[in-house]
Amino acid sequence: MPHSGHLDDAVWPDLVSHVSTVVVPVGSLEQHGPHLPLDTDTTIADAVSRALPHVLVAPPIAYGASGEHEGFPGTVSLGSEALETVLVEYGRSACRWADRVLFVNGHGGNGPALVKAVALLRYEARDVAWVPCAVPGADAHAGRTETSLLLHLSPGRVRLSRAEPGNTEPVARLMPRLREGGMVAVSANGVLGDPTGATAAEGAQIFGVLVHTVTKALARWEPGPDGRLRCEPGADGRLQ
Repeated sequence: MPHSGHLDDAVWPDLVSHVSTVVVPVGSLEQHGPHLPLDTDTTIADAVSRALPHVLVAPPIAYGASGEHEGFPGTVSLGSEALETVLVEYGRSACRWADRVLFVNGHGGNGPALVKAVALLRYEARDVAWVPCAVPGADAHAGRTETSLLLHLSPGRVRLSRAEPGNTEPVARLMPRLREGGMVAVSANGVLGDPTGATAAEGAQIFGVLVHTVTKALARWEPGPDGRLRCEPGADGRLQ
């Protein structure tokens, strides 16, 4: 029977027999407005990973490509190139003893590194894929979606009294300025969206959708051309 549980709790003799799928949360350490912790993306990716059935969950890769947030103190970004290298070497190493590796991504800015890294690993005949923590209708950053999720997953770490609206313009309209000047150029408080209506109940519902979507994608295991697991129709939202 394939191993399940947490990789950091295992001892190597436990893993001599068949290990099917290792799930690796990939997050970031970046500003999430005045009310959410810097590791919000990592917290979400780790929680989704731990809720998946019949997998071995690895400790998170807790730093990502977050250069757009470096105008705010606390953000630490590896950059896309360095993250790509980390993911490639991680996949090569883990695939020596595991059948599959799935990266569960909590930060949208990690996407380009994941696409390149997984493409190379699959070219090398390693069965690696990635999947985003994405839900339909999510706002872009530190808004209602992520705030609700954190109120469900880790309520003691949310400074709800500090929550305030950020820039609520459509993200597509903001992208030219965001690419040129980073998040600080489009939002003085680091928020894209309005977190003030967030609730733990809504977070529980969103989390359930996330886990259902990723569980189904994991069971199907159909990586697309970009190495991303195919999800059910309509399950492709934004969560960064």
